[in-house]
Parts: sequence; structure tokens; C-alpha cells
Amino acid sequence: MSSVAIVILNWNGAKMLEKYLPSVIAHSSDDAEIIVADNASTDNSMELMGTQFPQIRTILLDKNYGFADGYNRALAQVDAKYFVLLNSDVETTPHWLRPLIDFMEKHDDCAACQPKLLSAHDHTKFEYAGAAGGYVDCFGYPYCRGRLFDAVETDNGQYDTVAPILWASGAALLVRSADYREAGGLDGRFFAHCEEIDLCWRLRLAGRAIYCVPASVVYHVGGGTLPKSNPMKTFLNFRNNLTMLYKCLSGKELPGVMLIRFLLDYVAAFETLIVKRNWGDFKAIIRARWAFWRWRKEFSADRRKILQGKHFDRVPEQSRVSILWQYYVRGRRRFSELP
Repeated sequence: MSSVAIVILNWNGAKMLEKYLPSVIAHSSDDAEIIVADNASTDNSMELMGTQFPQIRTILLDKNYGFADGYNRALAQVDAKYFVLLNSDVETTPHWLRPLIDFMEKHDDCAACQPKLLSAHDHTKFEYAGAAGGYVDCFGYPYCRGRLFDAVETDNGQYDTVAPILWASGAALLVRSADYREAGGLDGRFFAHCEEIDLCWRLRLAGRAIYCVPASVVYHVGGGTLPKSNPMKTFLNFRNNLTMLYKCLSGKELPGVMLIRFLLDYVAAFETLIVKRNWGDFKAIIRARWAFWRWRKEFSADRRKILQGKHFDRVPEQSRVSILWQYYVRGRRRFSELP
């Protein structure tokens, strides 16, 4: 068994591999085995691996299983104490991996951690998908140290302290293989989006800790799989977020949260249609709600198992405030301004 395996899941990402894999090799090879798992790409990704990176192990999957099940199937073929799930559009920095490993070695209660994620487009700003660690508000909306909705902060060292978080970004996630397997891995039914939040929330409910270790820094492009306005991305985000809430919220919280989300989601749908004139995203939100209600019974056994094994009714990192209220009514745009 190797100590650390960095697994990059690829689908038609030859350009990203060519640009960013050299930084991973240069800055990580002393600490970890590097593996590229391919979700049946139809571009020249595997030809590129064979010609430019022949020293890197590849795992070939027979079809595109998405982010969630693609990782599950790839990691089933990897033997290591720690897995690092790393996006193909991440540029690493010298010695980025060592602070994460050292932290995990000193904290047996910690299941997973993430580095500080900054934008590859502007190294002075946090990156949207993870920033300096993630949380969930009282209605299930995710946010980060360094990013509330579309308000992304400049990194001035304000979040350079190690902090407990509810979820670590799947763009650069280090997780103990034992915890990953004990939790059942990512939920493959999600395909993509919210799957790392769901995994981390389940780990937290089971009593395991999640941290951001900002001494480690990487730069993330973001949006490499689907652009921000893509209706499929909207559909997956809404459907999977509702499913995650159904799985993880306590019996006391679930009815009220689902009622409020019913109202808020339809407000979001009609705001998208009337104000933004975006028919695709409007339909995606409506379809997502119907898709959730159609398949929610499929997750009943998961919900029972999670709640039976929980150590908390509500994990400490689940906020009791509404980010919508804080952002749109109170005008708060920085994590440090939240109550």
C-alpha cells in the first residue's frame, strides 16, 4: 500500500491535462503516486498520456460514469492510506501536499481536508468552488470562507487559519481511504455536483472531522466540465442539493426546510425566467424538483442508515442563519461579516 494516491478523473480534458498535470508531477511526485482515471474520453486524452506522460499510471473506465461514480470505480482500483481527489484543472504549488498529510497524521479524528483554493485566473482571489472551506446554511445553501454566492473575496490572509468546516471541495480533496470506504464513497447516483458536500456531511454526522489547511495552496480554473449557465448543471445542483438534504437532515428539521425550499426554489425559477429571461434554467429548476420527488424513496434506506449512526442531531458547521437573508437583505458579502 502506498501512503498517498493523487487521482485525477478525466473526461475529454486533454488540454487541461497538458497544461496542469506537469505542475502536479513537479510538486507532488516525492509525496504521492499520481494516477489519471479516464471516464471513456472521446478526445485525445489517452494518446496524450501515452506520449507526454508515459510514467503516469492510467485507469480506463468503460463509459462516462460522471464525477461521483467515476471516482468510486477508479478508487476501487487504488490501494493507499490517503486518496487525493484532484481536478484536472488544478495548478499545484511547491510542497502543497505536505501540510495536508502532516495535518492528517497528527489528527486521527479528521477524515478529510482541503487546501486553500485560489483562482487560476486571478491568484489574488479565492476560487468559487471551495475557497477556504465550505459550510451549509439552515436551508441547505452551500457557501465558503471567502465566497458567498457570487461574491468572491480577495485573499488577504484573512482565512489563513486552520478551520473545521462542513465540506471540503472536490476540486482538491484529501480523504482517508478507510473513511471513504466506510462511508460508501461518493453517491454515484448524483453523477456530478454536490457529491462532495454529501460525502463530507455524512462523515461529519458519523463523528469524523473535516478541515481546511490553508498552508497548502492550489489554483483552480473551475467550471471545466460544465459552464456556469448550463441548464444541466442547474438541474444537477438543485436535484442533488435537495437529495442531500433528504439524506442528512434530522427528522425535526426536514419538513420545515423542505417546505421553505419548495417556496424558494419556485421563486428562483420564476426570477430566472422573468428577470434573466433564461428559459433553459427555468425548466431545469422545475425538472430538478420533480426529479427529486420521483426518486427520493430510493434514498430512504440511506437516510435511515445515516441517522441511525449519527453522532450529532445537527453538525456544528451547519449554520443556523439563512445565507439568502444575510446576502440579499442584510447586504453582507464577506464570510467574516456573518453572525
